Amino acid sequence: MEVHLVPAFADNYIYLLRDAATGKVGVVDPGDAAPVKAALRERGWSLTHIFATHHHDDHIGGCTELKAESGATLIGARADSHRIPGLDIALDDGDSVTFGGETAEILSVPGHTRGHVAFWFAGAKALFCGDTLFALGCGRLFEGTPEEMWGSLTALRRLPDDTAVYCGHEYTLSNARFAVTVDPDNPDLRRRAEAIAAARERGEPTIPFTLGEDKRTNPFLRADDPGVQAAVGLPGADPVRVFAEIRSRKDHFRG
Repeated sequence: MEVHLVPAFADNYIYLLRDAATGKVGVVDPGDAAPVKAALRERGWSLTHIFATHHHDDHIGGCTELKAESGATLIGARADSHRIPGLDIALDDGDSVTFGGETAEILSVPGHTRGHVAFWFAGAKALFCGDTLFALGCGRLFEGTPEEMWGSLTALRRLPDDTAVYCGHEYTLSNARFAVTVDPDNPDLRRRAEAIAAARERGEPTIPFTLGEDKRTNPFLRADDPGVQAAVGLPGADPVRVFAEIRSRKDHFRG
């Protein structure tokens, strides 16, 4: 499965997918139709599927226009049926959907929003997680609780280390600056933060990243790690409490 990044707005990423065997073309979280249409024209592709991880307008704002022009099938969470106009296939946690020769499993990952889902393409080793998991970060808790988000992150953490993660935003540089304040003695994190700073200086995206790398360096995935717990002054505490403390610190971080 081919995956192409389509930048949008200030820091969003939209993803074009193509199944080479069948020629099916999908798009993930098209907040803006214009760059998607330009990318399709450039490649001579015709859109057949639209995947929506959650209802925020910067992720679905282009869905109606793209669907009207292409006839593509719009796929998203049943829990968000009332908030994603024109949803054709409404799915629940554990359901699956076929995209050409690939199959995506639906993972319910509430926290950022109540109805948030991720699309896990096991065959392609690709995860499209919207605003639940970011490189070295996670989404703000606009509708969910720390318990829900920690549960969602641990569910994603169980996927294979070689999973390529495609998230909704280029927040990585800021996330790295924050992460080293929480986990300053992590040599893997220090090396990754330096590589991220260099990549952004060159104008390169930091997405996709591998899940294994994030498991070693993302403090939001490591709220049950004794080192992270000690670093935030909560040794031996419930991971949900530790996660909530890290999330609160990030919410107030300026860097």
